[in-house]
Amino acid sequence: DDIDRAYFAVFDGHGGVDAASYSATHLHINVGLHEEIVKNPAEALKCSFQKTDEMFLFKAKREKLRSGTTGVSALIVGSQLHIAWLGDSQVMLVQQGKAVTLMEPHKPERE
Repeated sequence: DDIDRAYFAVFDGHGGVDAASYSATHLHINVGLHEEIVKNPAEALKCSFQKTDEMFLFKAKREKLRSGTTGVSALIVGSQLHIAWLGDSQVMLVQQGKAVTLMEPHKPERE
């Protein structure tokens, strides 16, 4: 279609690099192939995070891997910005020199 899209992501491995590397390799593919990517990019991001997690859990169980990861991704669709995150990774948007809060990070002390 005629809509410009851009995807960015950062993963921070915990207890090793396996989960972070796996996520970096597979999340964008899951997002791009998701049936809602055109109509509902936010849903595509959410579902793709869940699918990638399930895929890695299957691999981790099979290969006895013990790592995890936090992650944050940004999907720009036309002039809209969609953010998805897992764990305590954060996104900061600076607009006209001022920080704009886009999210409340997951922290252990947060209910």
